[in-house]
Amino acid sequence: MTVPHIRVVIADDEPLIRAGIRMILTSDRGIEVVAEAANGREAVDLARVHAPDVVLLDLQMPVMDGLTALAELGRAVPAARVIVLTTFGERENVLRALESGGAGFLLKDSAPAELIRAVRAAAAGDAYLSPGATRHVVEQLASGRAPARAEEARRLVAALSGRERDVLALLGEGLSNADAGKRLHMSEATVKTYVSRILAKLGCENRVQAALLARDAAL
Repeated sequence: MTVPHIRVVIADDEPLIRAGIRMILTSDRGIEVVAEAANGREAVDLARVHAPDVVLLDLQMPVMDGLTALAELGRAVPAARVIVLTTFGERENVLRALESGGAGFLLKDSAPAELIRAVRAAAAGDAYLSPGATRHVVEQLASGRAPARAEEARRLVAALSGRERDVLALLGEGLSNADAGKRLHMSEATVKTYVSRILAKLGCENRVQAALLARDAAL
């Protein structure tokens, strides 16, 4: 069986963080770290050169911050999936990153296996939603959302079928397609079809935005 080859750029201003991430990722023979960047400007330039499948992007960097880099990456290498590296203390920046099209976020103190899962999920076209970390942050973000936003979310969700709402609710919990399928007694492929349909109906770019909308709608 052919092993998928996933090309990754790591962007973080701390050399020890980059070295640790590289060590973890290269332990998986299907992942290659093609470049490392110490700031957002380097991240965009290196992504242009190497055309990675996934960029791991820190929010707090010199020269160009992660949020600005995220926007530029979307224009320069739209095929690259960006996972934001973050901490629990960056709530507002995380919200902005997710709404700007980030493919998910990963806490810097996540377990090595979670880092690899996140990269593989992003490369496969899914946003990575850690069941524990994402629930914690999304709940905090959602708790401060304006009532008008919740009303709009409920209006959008009302257009979904009952089964679509079931799937969306599980996205809000941070479940993968496989785990959602087990919960709903569906195949993973069927869940993936539902997710694509849900994103189209809600006007969401990715699963993370759909998860935030699910929380706004109090699913």
